[in-house]
Amino acid sequence: MKISLFHSRVAAMLVMALLLPIIAACGGSSQTSEPTPALPTAAVSTPSQPTTTQPTEPPTPTEESGEPVQPTVPPSDEPITGPLSTPYLEYGVINHLYYTDRGRVLILTNNAGFDWVRQQIHWKDMEGPEPGNYAWGDFDAIVEDVANHNLKLLVSVVKSPDFYNETNGLPRDPKPLGDFLEALMKRYGNKIGAVEVWNEQNLARENGGRVTLEDAGHYVEVLAEAYRRIKAISPGTYVLAAPPSSTGFNREDVAVPDEDFYRAMYSYKNGMIKDYFDAQAVHPGGAANPPQYLYPDEPYTVPNCPPELGSCWTNDATHYFRHIENVRRFMVEEGVGDHQIWVTEFGWATANNTPGYEFGNFVTPEQQAQYTVDAMKWAHEKYRNPDGSSWIGVMFLWNMNFAVIWAGQGNPNHEEASFGLLNPDWSPRPVFDAVQGYLARVKSER
Repeated sequence: MKISLFHSRVAAMLVMALLLPIIAACGGSSQTSEPTPALPTAAVSTPSQPTTTQPTEPPTPTEESGEPVQPTVPPSDEPITGPLSTPYLEYGVINHLYYTDRGRVLILTNNAGFDWVRQQIHWKDMEGPEPGNYAWGDFDAIVEDVANHNLKLLVSVVKSPDFYNETNGLPRDPKPLGDFLEALMKRYGNKIGAVEVWNEQNLARENGGRVTLEDAGHYVEVLAEAYRRIKAISPGTYVLAAPPSSTGFNREDVAVPDEDFYRAMYSYKNGMIKDYFDAQAVHPGGAANPPQYLYPDEPYTVPNCPPELGSCWTNDATHYFRHIENVRRFMVEEGVGDHQIWVTEFGWATANNTPGYEFGNFVTPEQQAQYTVDAMKWAHEKYRNPDGSSWIGVMFLWNMNFAVIWAGQGNPNHEEASFGLLNPDWSPRPVFDAVQGYLARVKSER
């Protein structure tokens, strides 16, 4: 069952080696984290960073003087009302925009027809070496370039600085994350369209190496603090509750099943979460299963699945794209069905060399293209409220250019590369062309 355990990526290879037997037993993991961006301040690069040395950017005058950075939009005295929702289903893609040919990535994003970009940022790389010292580095240019290409930006915030959590998991005290997000919003304002507060918090590695249902309550407190601080600066910015990893696995040193974690989040303190998020982020699985199938009512059988891979990730609902429907049911049953779902990662891997992602070896590039477009169509046509409005706000495809990044690090066959819309040489894969055609048709009907 999918537990998203490998997604600290290359920087966590030693941990991967130790935990590989657990992953094999559970049936792989979902795509979650992104290659570590180069640090905005001088630091030793990690194996998961591009190895090209970047010039150090001079501090801005406000950083030199210590004066507060002026917000892009001024703080608002308007009352916080929510939840915000999109008027129709929109589409985005996860990009890696740090120290790459960013203009080329964003032009391709425009050409494909996406509305949104998601960029993950590591909090620990933007605050330090002392608490309260913020260094924005190349993120300034990323925000400006995304805006200049008329794209909306979703920021996924992960990884606490060591002084707030020595394992870089969720901060023990919610306030420092609130301080960081307040500084972020004062600097960039409504140029950040949405903030996803953490990632797959039902995994032990996001909670100091151990996770229980009680951690769902702690996450709600963190989310509430983040929501208040973001909305005080930019009320129109969407705040997303982070997506639990799609998994049915239950062990304190690995994961809590996503259904249990969702329900614990929603029931904490009589449902206090209801007032502190706009949309619920979800990471549905896919494995090698076409998007129209869902276990147990409509299970899929992977052709030529070898005995050593068991059922090839077909025997649990969390391995299927349509697990989104289960999450929607959890939300309705727990009283938060008036909030949209944002699918902040979805996609299908193809052949790759990463243990735990063998399901990609059963998906051809042509099937990847077909499954992706079929999933978009399924959500567009079926995931609607009785009044016809979409209960899905935005769908983000994983991913645009990670094949280029991994090729630069000597591993063009990494699983992240296999999910991509581009080949290592920047040429489009069949999925790029298929998505481009589909989005052109959808936008013509808006």
